Amino acid sequence: MLLIHCPHCGPRNETEFTNGGPARSTRPEDATHLTDAAWVDYLTVPNNPMGWVQEKWWHNRGCGMWFTIERNTVTHQIQQAPDHVG
Repeated sequence: MLLIHCPHCGPRNETEFTNGGPARSTRPEDATHLTDAAWVDYLTVPNNPMGWVQEKWWHNRGCGMWFTIERNTVTHQIQQAPDHVG
């Protein structure tokens, strides 16, 4: 079980949250210059690195807030929970 720190509600059980996936890089400035394959990759293929990643989480069974945490994908340890909406 993960204990996730919601910036609004404090520490809560992971069952109260929905993982929104990795925090994305910025959207391509001019998508018209991307090939169809590159655009599909941007939209549908998330990075799946081993180690520390920033992820979006939604407190769907709590305050309803979206926020970003940094989590180790190998150990599931949460290193930080920024107090800003991501």
